[in-house]
Amino acid sequence: MTETTADGAIRIELDGAVALVTLARAEKRNALAIPFWEDFPKAIRELDDRGDVRAIVLASDGPVFCSGIDLSAFQGIAGDRDAAGAASGIDFLHKVRLLQDAFSVLEDARIPVIAAIQGGCIGGGVDMVTACDIRMCTEDAYFSVYEVELGMAADVGTFPRLINHLPEGLVRELSYTGRKMTADEALRYGLVNRVLPTHDAVNDAAMGMAQEIAQKAPMAVHGCKRAITHSRDHKTQETLDWIALWNASMLQPSELMTAMAAKQTGQPGQFTPQPTPKTQRGEKRQKKAIDRWIDIKNAMLKHYAAFLMAKRKRSPTRLCPVWING
Repeated sequence: MTETTADGAIRIELDGAVALVTLARAEKRNALAIPFWEDFPKAIRELDDRGDVRAIVLASDGPVFCSGIDLSAFQGIAGDRDAAGAASGIDFLHKVRLLQDAFSVLEDARIPVIAAIQGGCIGGGVDMVTACDIRMCTEDAYFSVYEVELGMAADVGTFPRLINHLPEGLVRELSYTGRKMTADEALRYGLVNRVLPTHDAVNDAAMGMAQEIAQKAPMAVHGCKRAITHSRDHKTQETLDWIALWNASMLQPSELMTAMAAKQTGQPGQFTPQPTPKTQRGEKRQKKAIDRWIDIKNAMLKHYAAFLMAKRKRSPTRLCPVWING
């Protein structure tokens, strides 16, 4: 199955449980025009919601992966700030958040997203690939935080995500100078997992890894993605509590048995697919339950700490209230 967006800028192909999403404006160096900012997140959400898609590969046509935001789109987004008057700041903030959400959808997706990068990955292209789970690139690839050359600071996701992949000093250097980071340097610092010789080779490698992931239990992969992202943004003990509660809620013996059978027989496991939006209410309730129990546990720990402190000081106990909302 192959689909394209109305302007032909994005092509979507399904290969079994893997979706290949391709930026298809090679003649424009895959610059991100205005329709992209609505079409792209919509396409990713639809693939994520299907339930039968287990991994996404993000690729592009032509010699350049992405040259960043199209200048016409930038003018449309920036607009005439004088026309908005006193509301110009709020209006621009709203527009920037829409752009940020267009890439955050990659990180928020339940399924892994692998970026296959060739040639230049510039400006908004860096915003895009740093929101993916895994990155591979060609030997001629390079990365550039180009916004400084345009007289602005990158605001669509580069800084909060790039700082998770590279040392702070290097992020500052790239951001202040706008210089190109080569494929070898990106591999050395861990921005990319692999460097391949050609465009076809990097696409094949990304698809191969995606097919391998697609053979695993989708709920397990989903849990891994959520736990890794949670670990990145929280303290160790908080994530230990979180993953324990996640498995207490989500771990299914039938999935374990299916995984073991697949390992022994060498045949693909017949795993339960991810729930579609109509069946996700239970998952959302479980997530709320996990968050709720973590809040309760933290409140109880504070309560107990106050009790011990009061006992040590032999003074009246001032206990922290524990609120349990039904």
